[in-house]
Amino acid sequence: MNSVTVHDIVAARQVVYRYLNPTPLIRYPELSELLGFNAYIKHENHQPTGSFKVRGGLNFMSRLPEPQKRGGVITVTSGNNGQSIAYAAKQFGVHATVVVPNGNNPEKNSAMSALGAELVEGGADFDEARELCEKLCVKRQLYYVDPLNEPALFHGVGTYSLEIFEQLSDVSTIIVPIGGGSGACGAITVARAINPDVKVIGVQAENAPAVYLSWKAGKKIETDSCQTVADGLATRVPSDFPFSILKDEINQIVLVSEEEIRDGIRTVLRYTHNLVEAAAAAALAAALKLKSGLANENVVMVMSGANLDTETLKSVLR
Repeated sequence: MNSVTVHDIVAARQVVYRYLNPTPLIRYPELSELLGFNAYIKHENHQPTGSFKVRGGLNFMSRLPEPQKRGGVITVTSGNNGQSIAYAAKQFGVHATVVVPNGNNPEKNSAMSALGAELVEGGADFDEARELCEKLCVKRQLYYVDPLNEPALFHGVGTYSLEIFEQLSDVSTIIVPIGGGSGACGAITVARAINPDVKVIGVQAENAPAVYLSWKAGKKIETDSCQTVADGLATRVPSDFPFSILKDEINQIVLVSEEEIRDGIRTVLRYTHNLVEAAAAAALAAALKLKSGLANENVVMVMSGANLDTETLKSVLR
């Protein structure tokens, strides 16, 4: 069984920092007053691709053997993983094919194309697009970068959690959105190695609760749909690799409604003057629900991405 280790996360930093700088961790006084605890934001929305996942893409691509680099890679995404792989592929001179669901965020599609990726659309949602990706992988003889089962991606992503502990040694709680689960797995791995008393709380959308339901049941549960404004959280099927970590190690998973997510976007904008995508705003939405139990703590909310499309922004602000 593959695993996520703090040793491999530390090693990944040597790659990640060749291309990226550590992201800011900022305490916001007004937001702290609103929430009743010391509210810190980990600004992964400041990454060059607008998402934390670029860390994983760079770490993965640096470790890909040369024959696979020459042959090209393929991955599946609702946007942020695809941008990560496209960005990293460009740095290493690798051709990247990215499969997205039909009707995917057009602005994320445009960003991936601009980075040089070949886009293929198919499937009603992420999980159907993943099935298409696996077929194309065989047909075109490409290396499949599985966003939910590739340890090098998780190790790269885990580097932001190392930064949290370096930037705030007395952190008590980390709140992180869960789509595939790489961010939460990284936070858990680093916290257990550095300070096991730190709580890691995951967030899912009520409309896409597959990991939450599976965590509660202690076994994988597939949902019929995952229609949420937070496309970064929209998965119907938990993947074996991250779920093997989350099911026993995460302290809590919270569900937030569509309106709570939208309110989270507005609240982040109001108090931090940052524009974040819906999945990232879910961390603040969860903090608003949990604030009475977090009083006076040092709480880090991971703003996982900035890639909010214009039409969703107009809808949220209306």
